[in-house]
Amino acid sequence: MMLCDAAQVADGKLFILGGGWSLIGPDPMPSAIAIKVDVGWHEATRPHHWELFLMDEDGRPVIVEGADGPQPIEVRGDFEVGRPEGVPEGSPVDVAVAVNFSPLPLPYNTRFTWRLTIDGESENDWQLAFSTRSPRELPEE
Repeated sequence: MMLCDAAQVADGKLFILGGGWSLIGPDPMPSAIAIKVDVGWHEATRPHHWELFLMDEDGRPVIVEGADGPQPIEVRGDFEVGRPEGVPEGSPVDVAVAVNFSPLPLPYNTRFTWRLTIDGESENDWQLAFSTRSPRELPEE
């Protein structure tokens, strides 16, 4: 997983713009998460469900005001991968996922973590932490 300015998937590959940051703001700006999943050979040809959750520094879901009232920032999707011809049996199979976000109204000077689950399971390295900058103070005239 990688935080970036923008990402897309084409021909099974991730295309990443402005990747690898962990500090954003202070103004809200577009962002993305690029994800490469290694699907085990025995897990290929089965449907899988993934979820991303944005958590605050206390481990609580980040809530923003939406069209339907307050909502947690969450994204979900599904993937299924076949066993490509020519790949040795037992090899993991790559799946690329790109999730793009419009500017998120996040508080200044705060730490956040994106947490990924696949089929309801998560690992310690399926997290991306980042911080928001404090606004710059204007110089006195």
